[in-house]
Amino acid sequence: MTKSVSIFRICILLVIFANASEAGEIVAIPPEEVGISSERLQRLDRTLESYVENNQLAGGVVMIARHGKIAHINSFGWRDKESKSQMNDDAMFRLASQTKALTSVGIMILQERGALLISDPVSKYLPEFEKTTVAEVNDIGDYTVVPANRPITIRDLLTHSAGIDYGFGPAKSQWKDADMQGWYFAHRDEPVRDTIARIAALPQKAQPGEEFVYGYNTDILGAVIEVVSGKQLDQYLYDSILHPLGMDDTHFYMPDDKKDRLATVYSIKGKGIERAKSPGDFIGGSHVGQGHYVTGPRKSFSGGAGLISTAQDYGRFLQMLLNGGELEGERILSRKSVELMTVNHLTEIDFWKAGVGIGLGFLIIDDLGEYGTLGSEGTYSWGSAYHCASWVDPREDLLVVYLTQLIPAGELDDRKKLRALVYQSLID
Repeated sequence: MTKSVSIFRICILLVIFANASEAGEIVAIPPEEVGISSERLQRLDRTLESYVENNQLAGGVVMIARHGKIAHINSFGWRDKESKSQMNDDAMFRLASQTKALTSVGIMILQERGALLISDPVSKYLPEFEKTTVAEVNDIGDYTVVPANRPITIRDLLTHSAGIDYGFGPAKSQWKDADMQGWYFAHRDEPVRDTIARIAALPQKAQPGEEFVYGYNTDILGAVIEVVSGKQLDQYLYDSILHPLGMDDTHFYMPDDKKDRLATVYSIKGKGIERAKSPGDFIGGSHVGQGHYVTGPRKSFSGGAGLISTAQDYGRFLQMLLNGGELEGERILSRKSVELMTVNHLTEIDFWKAGVGIGLGFLIIDDLGEYGTLGSEGTYSWGSAYHCASWVDPREDLLVVYLTQLIPAGELDDRKKLRALVYQSLID
């Protein structure tokens, strides 16, 4: 099943991308031209294929680009096991939280247009956030609702330090009663702006600016974008990012003519995997299933977890950032905005993993020794509930996109091995 990039395939890719250069595709080249070993990449391909053979993954796509050129793209395993549909390079995947990076860039674009400042209080655009509350745990193991110490800012949302989680904090019973638990939005038959208004009325998990709390932060940013831009989030992202970058396969919901390219979701069950239900169930705060991306209501556009895309499309977005905000003549952000997004902003807040910090929409490697994994300081990244991962390494002028559809994934170590096997292939 492994489709390593052979000399023959490289030649085919060269022809395809040469013909498509005017359409804005990243140029594909033999890996050695950018300091990557073809022989060593075979270790990566064999390892990923072993997860398919051992029934731990159905399949996926991995893409590696260096110096602005695709050095390796490999689709492995099955897009859909039951129908024997083979995984292809143009397969489409639910990005879940990897959507957050695009929404965060969308906010920075508005700052560059003079429409907002990231230091602004969120209530300037969403009045319901003017007076928020926090559920503080008391001495008897219950909680007391108290006023927030200060207004939540846009920067708090960008750095996940607003104190807003996914509804499982001390006041989780109130969040459950309000139908506001978990990251999944695609089933909601209402505009995202209405959903966000309910979040503002609930007691939050922590005081603004005091902790890293992962939750609805970027979905709230999506609502800010809609108010400030006057457009629905899907249209704004299309106009400001997707269309200029030629990301024609990135959508919130599947177009009818592309639905057969959507990869199937699987779940770890015991020592193997099984096909997740359609549309699926809510388990432990996550939606486990195929979701509502094909036949759902299509009314809610989740800035934190809503997009579907391909490895090449997401790679184009990351390449724009790696280039300092520009790709093939299309300037999306200034170099200084990218710099601000990709440094640690939470220097006074303890994070859950050693050696890393939080930028504006990204995880940042601050100390490689503490991080303890092959890589570079300054690398920025994010992952997703469906087990996808991506990162940008400016020091190596490298980006990696890894897309698969597995939830829950248990303790599967493929993403850790991916990082080690990508970096061992560098030979320059």
